[in-house]
Amino acid sequence: MIPKYQDIQKAHERIKTFIHQTPVLSSKSINKILNVDIVFKCENFQKVGAFKFRGATNAVRLLTKEESEKGVTTHSSGNHAAALSLAAKQLNIPAYIVMPRNAPEIKKKAVEGYGAKITFCEPTLQAREETLYAVQKETGATFIHPYDNFNVICGQGTAAKEFLEEIPDLDIIIAPIGGGGLMSGTAISAKAINSEIKVYGAEPLNANDAFLSFTKGVLIPAGPPKTIADGLLTSLSPLTFQLIRENADRILTAKEETIVSAMRMIWERMKIIVEPSSAVPLAVIMENRNLFEGKKIGILISGGNVDLNHLPF
Repeated sequence: MIPKYQDIQKAHERIKTFIHQTPVLSSKSINKILNVDIVFKCENFQKVGAFKFRGATNAVRLLTKEESEKGVTTHSSGNHAAALSLAAKQLNIPAYIVMPRNAPEIKKKAVEGYGAKITFCEPTLQAREETLYAVQKETGATFIHPYDNFNVICGQGTAAKEFLEEIPDLDIIIAPIGGGGLMSGTAISAKAINSEIKVYGAEPLNANDAFLSFTKGVLIPAGPPKTIADGLLTSLSPLTFQLIRENADRILTAKEETIVSAMRMIWERMKIIVEPSSAVPLAVIMENRNLFEGKKIGILISGGNVDLNHLPF
């Protein structure tokens, strides 16, 4: 099934009493430095500190009674693991999370704190999938994919819906791209609300599989990505690739040093904590000023879960 805007509207009705309607902030100093008009939708203030809670909540609340009794499972090193764990806990549903051993300690603690059962595996996709299969076989739990999932994408699209209902006159909306769940939902919502808006994806140059796929018109899996933006390491799925090709206008990339500068600029100028992945859209603007000067731009800040012992600046 292909998500439509009506599906995102239904998802928002379903989840809006369980999520935060996150604030929209701006910074006069950032706008002056870059000669732009940027507003930020701050999903770093969402429950679990990331937009992922929207999609996880929508997916969990659509489970049947039988599925709920057996629980949910996923493999994730970060925000989706925490989001699914909390969404399940709110309904007293068991959650079984497969995490790579090298996942950040802050994210392991978050998942444990929400009461999920963690099974650790080696940090390879094959190990994650094999361990997940074993957990599913043992528990009968329903696999909630981090982004290749209809209900998850519909939940993620509610962030852009809220954003454009509050600030309807954006010229451009930008979201970071990893697996493409947020970007897919954003593009569907944005184009339905305002057909004239430009929808751009932002990706690290060192993990530019979505840029290559979008440019060449065929799905190109990520090579070994080496980027500070740890939330954007995954490749698009066939579903998210299709949705982005049909609804997004462009994908832009940013260098690692620009991502660090953008992250630092948000911390210093706005006094809010954002993770590196969230800084990629601002980094894209910093590297492409001619494209954005004089425009009103909306940026989706995807999350704020950072290991404060390992800051890049």
